[in-house]
Amino acid sequence: MTRVGDGLIETMRVRGGRLPLLERHLARLRGSLAALSRPAPPGDLAALARAAAGSGADRVVRLEVRDGQAAVTTRDVPSVTPLAVVVATEAHVAYPHKTTERGVFDRALAEARALGADDALLVTAAGYVAEGTTWSLFWWEGGRLCTPALDLEILPGVGRARVMELAEVAEVRVTMAAFAWRSLFLVNAVRGIVPIGSFRGRDVPLDARTAELSHRFWPD
Repeated sequence: MTRVGDGLIETMRVRGGRLPLLERHLARLRGSLAALSRPAPPGDLAALARAAAGSGADRVVRLEVRDGQAAVTTRDVPSVTPLAVVVATEAHVAYPHKTTERGVFDRALAEARALGADDALLVTAAGYVAEGTTWSLFWWEGGRLCTPALDLEILPGVGRARVMELAEVAEVRVTMAAFAWRSLFLVNAVRGIVPIGSFRGRDVPLDARTAELSHRFWPD
């Protein structure tokens, strides 16, 4: 549940000094501020983010808005190698807005790393696969690309929306049993598309279509 004091965050990739998905991040942020009746900060948020991006190497810019004030920080870009993923034991909670109330995701990530994995998928109390700790999930079913439905109250990810611009995607509700031998990948607006290399200790088959989508993911 979103609390009154929670901040809203947008985490954005800098590529060659540019923020190629900036306007999409700001649109989501404005929508969340309105939906949660939070005050918008003064000033030009786009200019603030661009100033933090600089003009050099690839970076990550984190924009946080809390109590009508905005702050930015930067960090290095994480690895984009295929990920080892497990399933979190704690159930997914509704997360339709990207707030700083991320306890369930932080605990799931810590659990995954304690098991020697890179990340975890969270499952709803009803048994439906939802999302990763900082990722949207996709998988191939024959000729069809699928992703968990937004009505599971997952985050409407900027990376998720970008993939859905590039390919026809079915939004579905599935249980964990549906993933046997599927080719899986994760996406977010920092690392782009990253294949899942192993899931629950088993190797995951790679699909050439994932690499093709990854090549087209970042707008010019």
